[in-house]
Amino acid sequence: MTIETTTAGVLALIAIMALVTLVTRFGGVFAMSFVRISPRIESFINTMASSVLIAIVVPMAISGDAGAVAALSVTAVTMLALRKPLPAIGAGIAAAGLVRYLF
Repeated sequence: MTIETTTAGVLALIAIMALVTLVTRFGGVFAMSFVRISPRIESFINTMASSVLIAIVVPMAISGDAGAVAALSVTAVTMLALRKPLPAIGAGIAAAGLVRYLF
């Protein structure tokens, strides 16, 4: 299946992606409405978020450029120092931008 990259084709792709996103989000909520949230399931849900983040970050740390490594390092150090995610994210973005600008 191919869709032309005209304005109508791009808008159709955006609409399809939005629909798929909504179906998966609402479908997850609907499916979980049938599950009793026990401490074990709550622990699984909390751990799953961390594992997804790790799955995204580790390949970037291993095979990323100097900007990616600087961003991860500065974000981690800032998060450990301040314990606030927003300043840590901002510092990481600034570090990546600075390293990529200079090198």
